[in-house]
This record gives sequence, structure tokens and C-alpha cells, in this order.
Amino acid sequence: MRRRRLAPLLAVSVTATLAPALAAPTATAAPAATSSSASPPAAEGALDRYAKQRPQWKRCDADTPAEFECATIEVPLDYRAPGGDRIELAISRIRSTAPDKRRGVLLSNPGGPGGQGLYMPLGMQENLPESARQKYDLIGFDPRGVGRSSPVSCGLTPEEENWLRPYRKDTFGEDVAWARGVADKCREKAGDTLPHITTRNTARDMDLLRAILGEKRISYVGYSYGTYLGAVYTQLFPGRADRFVLDSAVDPARAWRGMIQWWAEGAEPAFDRWTEWAAGRSEKYDLGDTPKEVDRTFWDLVARADEKPIDFEGQSITGDDIRSGMRQAVFSPETASEGMAELKKAAAGEPASAKRLAAFTGTGGTGKTDAAEVPSDNMTASFWAVVCGDNSAAWPRDPESYRQDAIADKARYPLYGDFASGIKPCAFWDRSVEPVTKVNNEVASLVVQNEWDSQTPLPSAQALHAALKRSKMVTVLGGEGHGVYPNGNACTDGAVTGYLLTGRLPAKDVTCRATADSNAEARKNQKRDVLPGSPLPERAPDRF
Repeated sequence: MRRRRLAPLLAVSVTATLAPALAAPTATAAPAATSSSASPPAAEGALDRYAKQRPQWKRCDADTPAEFECATIEVPLDYRAPGGDRIELAISRIRSTAPDKRRGVLLSNPGGPGGQGLYMPLGMQENLPESARQKYDLIGFDPRGVGRSSPVSCGLTPEEENWLRPYRKDTFGEDVAWARGVADKCREKAGDTLPHITTRNTARDMDLLRAILGEKRISYVGYSYGTYLGAVYTQLFPGRADRFVLDSAVDPARAWRGMIQWWAEGAEPAFDRWTEWAAGRSEKYDLGDTPKEVDRTFWDLVARADEKPIDFEGQSITGDDIRSGMRQAVFSPETASEGMAELKKAAAGEPASAKRLAAFTGTGGTGKTDAAEVPSDNMTASFWAVVCGDNSAAWPRDPESYRQDAIADKARYPLYGDFASGIKPCAFWDRSVEPVTKVNNEVASLVVQNEWDSQTPLPSAQALHAALKRSKMVTVLGGEGHGVYPNGNACTDGAVTGYLLTGRLPAKDVTCRATADSNAEARKNQKRDVLPGSPLPERAPDRF
């Protein structure tokens, strides 16, 4: 990871508008505490020096449009000591198509933590209406430690990156050793850096970028993890937030262990919905004539694969693979039914569709990086830095508590409970360097959410809506998939675009209904690899 030290700086005054926004955090000895302030300023002269940077914009890549420009700026590694180590932040922009109608800048984040956002303006350019492209310069950035922004690495192998592990009594000791080993490798390889790869610091980077761009306020579209990043920004810098769209939302009170556990809690009602849907189409899928029969078909296949894995094209599909794959697939009844029908064929030794079995064989989206210089484990290393470092108090330190939780939650949420509650490297991570952010403010914003979302279930978004007291919420009844805007649904797209154009929130919360086309688009997105420039969240099933 590239880091530099600033030469000694002369003390210079910070402007009245810049000083509070770039205030540094305060260290804490009480990790269970919460904080909603940017904390008292430290070394304002150094921060003022950062804010005076002028990006050297140039064409990003030879194969990208000429109007898509990239640059690199420097930010403090530790905002408490801005005169110390500094890291690079990769930024990008596509300028407004009508400068005379321009309002400001629109930042975006695709999710993660660990998702690369440098190419987001390309996706936004493709999908936003011309009226919105006239209003904003589209600004992208790889968050600190991610992609081309001084990427972090723990030197993890692919097997070490495999982190959603089912609980089994005979392998729990190995899982504990794995979790401890990942934390140790991260500490050894990047221990001086990882404590500062946090959501609070990324929000501070966003505000420093705002100052460098010469803007008084920023607008923002954030997906999944990006909703939490956006909410933290509004908490730390309420006067800097203009028009904020938070799509597929994280419950800030459950960051981060509780959010992973949402995956298990949210899957159970989706599973019940699927059994009813499939039973109503028994002639097509042959999974059972009643919800109870469909349920039995599924669990019989799980039990069979537990005893003897299903062989498919040289791959072994275990009962745990079926449970894990179904957690993601079941939020679309059609996808789940197609997959189960093919799984029955494979179990009987008949030819089956590899595409429809992708959820159970692990051959779906990859969350791949776009630059050769990015370490192969960068997304995972930066993921753990945020998930463990944002709020270490959320993670028990005793492995036995994870074992007990996994057993209890497997009984409570049979599909995925033990995966979600099992031990993670955060059990052995260092304590957070500052308290978790308590989101509770009156910044106007728009929360957007599908009813059926495999990564951030509806109650999660409702919780963020409640925490952001002046927010309004757009709920898509029957909406499937992770990520709503834009999806071709006139109701949802109209509400979001209208807000971005006018700044006026709906008078009250909005309820839209999913269309066949918008849900079909969600299924298509779910099955494809993550590509640079996508305006929608990371599609990897183990990220937000």
C-alpha cells in the first residue's frame, strides 16, 4: 500500500466553512460508545493544505469515453494526525452536459464494503435521464483502501477469503483457527493501515473531496453499504448534504454483525413465499402441490446431499451448498423454482442447466476488480477492515458465544442461521480506534427499497428511514433484487429522479408496485458478474 508523510506544515488558518467539516476524530477508550460528531478539529493548517489540492484530470483509460476523467488526490491516513501518513484516493468525473443548468456534484457508491466506485459515473451516465445529467457533474471514487485508492491486502488465499461457513460440531475448531488466522494475517501485513479504513474516515474523505472540488454541498446516490456511508456523512456533516438517495438500505444500529444476521432472518419469510409460489405452479416445476410438499422436497434434497453430495459436472453439491445458494435464490420465486427443478435433475443423474444451478455451485457473480495492480484479496481485506473496525463492540471476543449463537440460529432460521451467526475474523480483530456512529439526524434524504431483497431486507431500510427523521421512503411492493434505481419502473424512477432534479421530497412516503419488467431486470442483474460502471450494487452474495 502506498503511503507518504507530509513535510512539516506551517500553521495556516482554515476557512470558517472548512474547519468544522474537516474536523478530526477523537480517540476513545470505550469501544461500546457511539458518536455522531466529526469531533474537535486538530491541526487545521494541515487539513487546509489538503483542501487546496487541485486534481490533475486526464482521460481515465484509452478504452473509456474522452469525457470520463480521472485524477488522484491525497488524504490523511489518520484524521487525528493529518500531518502524518497520507494515502491516495482515486477519483473520477463526467461533467454536466449543460453547465448553465448545473447544480453541483453527484457522488455515488456501489456497495461493499470494498466495492470499487471509480467507474460509477459511466453507469450513471448511461442510466440517468438527460435532465439529471445536465444538473450534475457525476463524481466517482474508490473508497480508501479499495481498488486504486492505496489498496490494502492481507495476503489471503482464496480459501481464506471463503468466510460464510456453516456450523458443524466437528469443524468448529477449524473455523475458529481460520478466523484467528485471517485476523493475524491482516494485522501482520497491514496492521498500521487497517484501523483507519473505516466508514467514518471514508465520509471524511468525501467531505475533503467536496472542498477540493470547490463545492459547498454534495448530492449522493448510495447503494447497500453505500446507504450507511451516506447516512454517516449526513451525521458528521449535516450542513454539507444536499440531495441524498439511499437505495437498498442498511440499518445503522446493526452495523455490522447484526446486518449479516439479517441475511438469515430475511430469508425465512422469502422461503415461505417461495413454497406457496412454487406449489401454485406444480405442473411446471414438479416440486409439490402444496407449500408443505415443496418444503419437504427442498429439505429432502438437503438431507440427501448431506449424506452424499450431488455430483454435477465434476462438482460436489452438499446440503450446505444448497442451503447457502437458496438463501440468495429464494428472493425471486422464479429463480428459486428453476434452480430447484434443475437440482432435482442433477440429483437423479439427469442432464441439468449449469446456468440455473449457478447459485448452488458457486459459479455466479465474482465481484472482480478492474485493475491489475489491485491485490486479489483487496475486496475481502477492505471488507473486514470496515466490518470489524467500524464497531468492534458488536463482535463477541469469546469463540464459544459464536458456537452457541450458530446452534440457536440454525434452529431459529434453518436456511441460513448458522452461516450468518458463525464465527468471523472480527472476533480477533483489534479494537476500533473511535466509537461507532449513531445515526439520528434531520437531514432530508430519500430511502428506496424493494420488498424482497436478499442483502438488505425491508425492515433494515425501515430502520434507516426511522433514524433519518426528515427522510421519505419509496417502497416497491413485490420488488425483487438488491438495488432499485433506475429499473424502468415509472413509479420508482419518477420519485427518485424528481427528487434529484428539484430537491423536493415526496409529501409522504411512496408505495410503488413492482412490474414484471423491473423484476426480470433484477433477476438478470443477479446472475451476471459485477462490471465496472454498474450503477447498481455489488452482486456478490456475501457483500452489501
